[in-house]
Amino acid sequence: MHHDAILASSARQLLQQLVTSYPSTKMVIVSLHTFTLLAASSLVDTPKQIQLLLQYLKTDPRKAVKRLAIQDLKLLANKTPHTWTRENIQALCECALQTPYDSLKLGMLSVLSTLSGTIAVKHYFSIASGNVGSSPRSSDLVKLAQECCYHNNRGIAAHGVRVLTNITVSCQEKDLLALEQDAVFGLEALLILCSQDDSPGAQATLKIALNCMVKLAKGRPHLSQSVVETLLTQLHSAQDAARILMCHCLAAIAMQLPVLGDGMLGDLVELYKVIGRSATDKQQELLVSLATVIFVASQKALSPEVKAVIKQQLESVSNGWTVYRIARQASRMGNHDMAKELYQSLLTQVASEHFYFWLNSLKEFSHAEQCLTGLQKENYSSALSCIAESLKFYHKGIASLTAASTPLNPLSFQCEFVKLRIDLLQAFSQLICTCNSLKTSPPPAIATTIAMTLGNDLQRCGRISNQMKQSMEEFRSLASRYGDLYQASFDADSATLRNVELQQQSCLLISHAIEALILDPESASFQEYGSTGTAHADSEYERRMMSVYNHVLEEVESLNRKYTPVSYMHTACLCNAIIALLKVPLSFQRYFFQKLQSTSIKLALSPSPRNPAEPIAVQNNQQLALKVEGVVQHGSKPGLFRKIQSVCLNVSSTLQSKSGQDYKIPIDNMTNEMEQRVEPHNDYFSTQFLLNFAILGTHNITVESSVKDANGIVWKTGPRTTIFVKSLEDPYSQQIRLQQQQAQQPLQQQQQRNAYTRF
Repeated sequence: MHHDAILASSARQLLQQLVTSYPSTKMVIVSLHTFTLLAASSLVDTPKQIQLLLQYLKTDPRKAVKRLAIQDLKLLANKTPHTWTRENIQALCECALQTPYDSLKLGMLSVLSTLSGTIAVKHYFSIASGNVGSSPRSSDLVKLAQECCYHNNRGIAAHGVRVLTNITVSCQEKDLLALEQDAVFGLEALLILCSQDDSPGAQATLKIALNCMVKLAKGRPHLSQSVVETLLTQLHSAQDAARILMCHCLAAIAMQLPVLGDGMLGDLVELYKVIGRSATDKQQELLVSLATVIFVASQKALSPEVKAVIKQQLESVSNGWTVYRIARQASRMGNHDMAKELYQSLLTQVASEHFYFWLNSLKEFSHAEQCLTGLQKENYSSALSCIAESLKFYHKGIASLTAASTPLNPLSFQCEFVKLRIDLLQAFSQLICTCNSLKTSPPPAIATTIAMTLGNDLQRCGRISNQMKQSMEEFRSLASRYGDLYQASFDADSATLRNVELQQQSCLLISHAIEALILDPESASFQEYGSTGTAHADSEYERRMMSVYNHVLEEVESLNRKYTPVSYMHTACLCNAIIALLKVPLSFQRYFFQKLQSTSIKLALSPSPRNPAEPIAVQNNQQLALKVEGVVQHGSKPGLFRKIQSVCLNVSSTLQSKSGQDYKIPIDNMTNEMEQRVEPHNDYFSTQFLLNFAILGTHNITVESSVKDANGIVWKTGPRTTIFVKSLEDPYSQQIRLQQQQAQQPLQQQQQRNAYTRF
């Protein structure tokens, strides 16, 4: 029904008549909720439905109807916030100000807090119809939020503070000094109140307050210092459960505003010395959270004093799992020297050889990345030795990683990611050697004559031109492989996918630099790379990589305009770009260690042979109806990062071996290439393909599946299934062919006898 706007409107009119005729509580509740679902699905009459719900909320005295109206308003606020007018929000504010019931006020405030984080709040504070600006300080929405900030109900206070925070962040052009102070004071009051209580309700309220602090520090950077000081002060006296959440908040703020990291590092280290006196779960969790904040705050490298404090605390009170989690965080933040020592300490504390090989591989990878910290600009011989040393440990690590894999846990993403890193380092090393060859093996004296003869000006540079072309193709191939890894990582979190994307951009950057500086400087374009630095960076690793990209592009563009290729300045620019990329410590993101979402597809084909190596017999004048069934399997958290909207099934067949005579067959009958999209229902899907095998022989049928998420992105998740089909000649054609052969035999024998008689 929701696909037909006319039918949806007719159904709405019918339901309105029913509500008017039968105004009982159950009838009103069912009808209103049906109205809401219909409006949200059909995307028509949504403003009318909002007005209707507000009317029932304001005039209907029944609490059940009011609660249903609030629930449906919350649904529409989440799905269609752009349809809310200023009058709608004003009416909801008036209802919240007038109601004496805390439960109803809490529900209305939750709707308003949802709307305050969307475009609706900008509509509310936009220019009114009389060309008079609406002052945020005098609006009913702000009055309601200020009134609720210090309410004795924690939920109401949390939503009031959230509304104030969203208004402060969204309305950047307004003079909101008073609102900023109200938001900060309200957050401080909630923080003090909830940090002393470890009940689930207090922790849920504290999460809302801490999220508001992160948003306020990001949207109003001049308030970030006071927010951080409040958190650090309260961190000493808070409960352990609250401390963990506050550490997460501090880490998020330090990721967005790295300049605050140095200021909080001293307090964090002092606190780390005194916590963890017991081995409770909360204390162990707090050790991990606080160590994470220290890693984020220290940014580039840990000082020896900080490392000593962390190791001393871990040796005294922590268990092996806590040490592993801290080492994992160190690898994610790029502190590979600390991670290597922690992985080394865990090697003798595991009982399984697979765990041992896994930890040993992580230790080798950390050691390999630590070798790259000694790179120095314009010291190319040292760079080659550092890369060679790093490759040595990476090869040791990939051997251990392969030994750690099992059939149930094949570690496919980890192995492919490390293999790509090894190939990238080898490509970097080869490019530096190629650049050095301009000095060790300069072009011959006749290179200019050869270039003029061939009409290729680049040949005057000697063999370095061909080597550079090979390097450029190699980096483009690596970028393509990183793209394949990205498409195969359906279950990865966004930070891991962004990390893979950054590695791909590094390969594309170097290939573009080679083309712009040496191979084709005249047609090189910098416009498509110019927006690299405009994107918002969510981590320090991404921020530093973006900075390197921008610097390299500026250097390449400057050289491209000033000098003709190939000079020592061009090769030095390429080598310095490689060193700058490698000096940023690699971040091993969450998906390398932990799979929070697990999605897999199992396919079943019919008909299927009893023996997988045995082909299915089909006559060549018939078509094979191949039925493909599948089941989508999920882990404990289905749809955490993305959900499957449809499954793409691709069926192709190739001829393995011919049998019998060759016939003239249309080209359409020689190949089978089909694709279908099916939507799973209750994680099950099914479809059929009609395949034609006109050519006699054995055919190989491959069925490959991929998935399409809610955003329309296609992910190559697999699996890939293969069966064999043997195309046989149909009996009628075989009989006619035999009769023709028998009829031709006497004629051939007669021709042979005639030939003999002539001789």
